[in-house]
Amino acid sequence: MFRLSRPNAFHALVLIAIAAGCWAVTANRMEGMDMGPGTELGELGWFLGIWAVMMAAMMLPSVAPRVTLPFALAFLIPWVAVGLLAYGTVEAVRALDPAFLAWDRGGPYVAGAVIVGAALYELTSPKRTCLRRCRDPRVPQGPGAVAVLRAGVENGVICIGCCWALMAALFALGVMSVGWMILVAAVIAVEKLLPSARAATLGTAAVLAALGIAVALAPEDVPGLTIPAEMHEEMMPDEEMMPDEMPEG
Repeated sequence: MFRLSRPNAFHALVLIAIAAGCWAVTANRMEGMDMGPGTELGELGWFLGIWAVMMAAMMLPSVAPRVTLPFALAFLIPWVAVGLLAYGTVEAVRALDPAFLAWDRGGPYVAGAVIVGAALYELTSPKRTCLRRCRDPRVPQGPGAVAVLRAGVENGVICIGCCWALMAALFALGVMSVGWMILVAAVIAVEKLLPSARAATLGTAAVLAALGIAVALAPEDVPGLTIPAEMHEEMMPDEEMMPDEMPEG
């Protein structure tokens, strides 16, 4: 798909190797942490660290064919800021403790609506504009580290405009799930690298819409979706009422 010079091919291989390492670190650090929609994010410092590694794992493969390592590092800076914003938003909502978000009440419908919303965003003009610019990244305007930094940050912001709804869907599915991370990363790569952007976004919209409806109406039948612990607890029998623990006589 790409005709790369030898230096660019070297940079691409380095970035892909870094992304592979980030995937390994992410899988190790997030093992056993997926609690489905509403997963606890942990302490801020820990979350931002794992978020940065996650973004490197998910984003670098799709930018690797066209950029250098310094550019890619600058590209991740806006995504770290997004992680900080997401953390603050999730924790603020958690502090309010709205009852309707419980999984036995409106939780599935809210999660499904977020995913369907991501599907609808795929069909919008802002999505098309940002994706077009993502597929043709801006090169540094002039020599020097400052130009590379500026270009990387600008492309990171454009990428956020393209992919923020997919990240919202990831939170709705379980942000600590490596399986859902892989799915979202694959969608991002397909949209940025396939020859037909329009076909890619239409396909993505269809998949997300079907997934969102399934999460809302039949979450227990969605492969790979972890049902929140609160629902598991309600489905389990009360231990105090188990026959073998009832008082004799």
